[in-house]
Amino acid sequence: METFKKLKDFYLPYRMYFFYSAICLLFVTSITVIYPIVLQYTIDHIVLGKQYQLVDNVAFIFIGLMIVKGIFTYIQQYYGDLFGIKSVYTLRNKLYRKLQYLPFSYYDNAKTGDLMSRLTADVEGFRFFLSFGFSELIRFVILLTASFFVMFYYSISLTLVTICLLPFLGVAVYRFDKRVHPAFRLIRQAFGELNTNVQENISGIQTVKSLSREKFQTSKFNESNGVYKNRNIETANVWATYFPLMEFIGNLSIVGLLAYGGALVMNGSVRPGELVAFFSLTSYLMWPIMNLGFVINMFSQSKASGERLLEILEEEEKVHEHAGSFSINGTVEFQHVSLSYPNEEKKSLENISFSASKGKVVGLIGATGAGKTSLTQLLTRFYEPTSGQILVNHRPIKEYPLPVLRKEIGFVLQETFLFSSSIGTNISYGVPGISREDIIDAAKRAQAHEFIMELPDGYDTMLGERGLGLSGGQKQRIAIARALILNPSILVLDDATSAVDMKTEREIQLALKEVMKNRTTFIIAHRLSSLRHADEILVLHEGQIKERGSHKTLIQKEGIYKNIYDIQYESNTSVMNV
Repeated sequence: METFKKLKDFYLPYRMYFFYSAICLLFVTSITVIYPIVLQYTIDHIVLGKQYQLVDNVAFIFIGLMIVKGIFTYIQQYYGDLFGIKSVYTLRNKLYRKLQYLPFSYYDNAKTGDLMSRLTADVEGFRFFLSFGFSELIRFVILLTASFFVMFYYSISLTLVTICLLPFLGVAVYRFDKRVHPAFRLIRQAFGELNTNVQENISGIQTVKSLSREKFQTSKFNESNGVYKNRNIETANVWATYFPLMEFIGNLSIVGLLAYGGALVMNGSVRPGELVAFFSLTSYLMWPIMNLGFVINMFSQSKASGERLLEILEEEEKVHEHAGSFSINGTVEFQHVSLSYPNEEKKSLENISFSASKGKVVGLIGATGAGKTSLTQLLTRFYEPTSGQILVNHRPIKEYPLPVLRKEIGFVLQETFLFSSSIGTNISYGVPGISREDIIDAAKRAQAHEFIMELPDGYDTMLGERGLGLSGGQKQRIAIARALILNPSILVLDDATSAVDMKTEREIQLALKEVMKNRTTFIIAHRLSSLRHADEILVLHEGQIKERGSHKTLIQKEGIYKNIYDIQYESNTSVMNV
């Protein structure tokens, strides 16, 4: 029960619903145990005793009991479901909030499909046990206790004969639990992998089709589906092995009851009606124990689900922040900063030191993997430096509340993400409730207004998933507008013009020149044309700053920057000659 203890904060606040359900279940189970007593009375006193005038009374009593049982069953199931539904509502909200605040490093290894599986299938598996499994455990205890009490009242010896095989049934149930729980955990993992395959295939459908890899993706899905199928077959084999065994043990008890009970009836120690009642009570005795296998099955599924949910809930958010109110004017300083990603021995950044005052433009260039993006992601605390510190306004960034810090940094990522909503909503995403005039102004500065107005509904045009329907350049310009509308003190452009043509790039650069005034700007670019106006260019190589200076200074040196310049100049010259 350790998993359920750790998750108690989600269901204990709603324990009154469970209490109401349990009280109703007590009435329902008590009425259930009364049935054999009514049956015994009918056989021994009405049929064998020939008191036929009592038939109507017994019938009315029986009908009344069924009506009362039906009413209490409805209330019990309603509150039981309410207990589970409200508990997982809180749990699902907490899980989603947790995913919002987990650091970037968590998502480096997490799989989207698996996370979706945890928030849907695993949460529902846990809910089902809260709504139904707990009630069945209570029913099991009450039914067993009440049945034993009535059976001992009728005949102690017959009761002992009936229950002599129960320890063997208990051992079978225990062994079933030991095998079925690991099996269900493997099923949950396989289902997460299956979801991941589906999610990746749908997200990358354009790549799949453009490279004619439909057969490969189908084969890959079939493989994951096959693993999921095999895990289910293995679990079904456990069921098929233990349930017939448990049923066989239960039937042996009935055979013993029939043989010994028949002898007691013949010698007059037990009445026929009592033996019939015993058979009914035996089913009440065996059925809960047999049903315990199903309850254990539910428990094992919910436990496996709970363990997967706890893996998210217990994940450390890592990013700690101070409370308070701070203003940021854009001055940035890196002091001997190094960064190593988890599970990587090589440093992504090593001993990075530089400063950028307000209004200064810093260009970052280097080969893929040189550490350009890592450097700017440290600024927003997407990752924490391994050593050294970063200052903004001469204050360590760890002292700023994250919302304050990130609101002051306009970030245009290399891979543009747009939500499935209107263009206007995407632009104003970081500043909800802002006026349409401000949205249009930001779009104009990002050179996006013109193409937006050519769309059927302008700023109200609904975008497909991830901005489907727009070109790469159009999506990047919307992302730039989204960053500009924040009116940030620090602007980070991570290869923000890589997906636009040369003409549009020049137009955006002219617009950004005005925007970058009085802002500290970091420009990551592969095109040197995007860096010509930078006050200082940092040339990164294998995580270190190898060269620094202005464009004019660096092309006069025989170094990495000059080589890049020569390659791009020669490339452009060759294209012009062609």
